[in-house]
Amino acid sequence: MESITQSLAGVGNFALYFAISIVLLFVFKILYALVTPHDEWKLVKEEKSIAAAVGFGGAMVGFSLALAGAASNAVSLVDFGIWGLVALVAQLLAFALLRFTFMPKIVERINNNEISAGIMLAAMSVAVGLLNAACMTY
Repeated sequence: MESITQSLAGVGNFALYFAISIVLLFVFKILYALVTPHDEWKLVKEEKSIAAAVGFGGAMVGFSLALAGAASNAVSLVDFGIWGLVALVAQLLAFALLRFTFMPKIVERINNNEISAGIMLAAMSVAVGLLNAACMTY
């Protein structure tokens, strides 16, 4: 019984970190939708765009990877919140980097449901998320 009690001792911290993670994920979803000129939700829900779904899904996974790195390395909830916000900004910058340098027509291509564009957007988002998480291991 004592080993179960010891195992469950961290449930409160888990719940706090998880709740903050969900809030940050929701904030990221809203900000990402505001930053991107195309309407992901409309493209995915109404037009059933695979390119938009892949690109947006990759952005969510990339941010979650970075958020996981922040949670794993945080020394407190405040530290986690700060690094979660840093991860959020880095992921938004990843989209801007792709849009304004490597693929200036990414928005048009996502709107046209070009799957290759969605895959490149997802790949960039996941790659930045992995790098973001790794850089938080200071």
